[in-house]
Amino acid sequence: MTQKSLWRGIPIAVLSVALAAPAWADQPRLAASGGRLQKLGDEIEIGIVVVAVAVVVVVVVMVKHRPQRITGCVNPGANGMSVTDEKDKRSYALSGNTAGVKAGYRLTLVGKRRHAGQSLEFEATKVGRDFGACHP
Repeated sequence: MTQKSLWRGIPIAVLSVALAAPAWADQPRLAASGGRLQKLGDEIEIGIVVVAVAVVVVVVVMVKHRPQRITGCVNPGANGMSVTDEKDKRSYALSGNTAGVKAGYRLTLVGKRRHAGQSLEFEATKVGRDFGACHP
């Protein structure tokens, strides 16, 4: 599931749960029933809270552990290779598994972004896609 569709689905799920109401919610409580309606309402509220917390936890885990991707041209340098991301126009020093990385080529790299002091670093785990030589 892509991140865009995930962020579209979250408000739909939240609104669906928030707007769902039992048909008997508009009726007054029955005192003779010993508070059964009140107990049922409390149980429904607890269930909604538990489901909402579970959805938040699942979303956080999915977003946190999803590998990141950078697409851009790989440039050789004095301190090793770097890649300039096409989306944010930032230059990242490459580290990690750079076995399939070729300088002068446009690649999609899979891995993690890291901040090493003032410089940005991308720890590559694999080459996602090779688009061929960079064009100026």
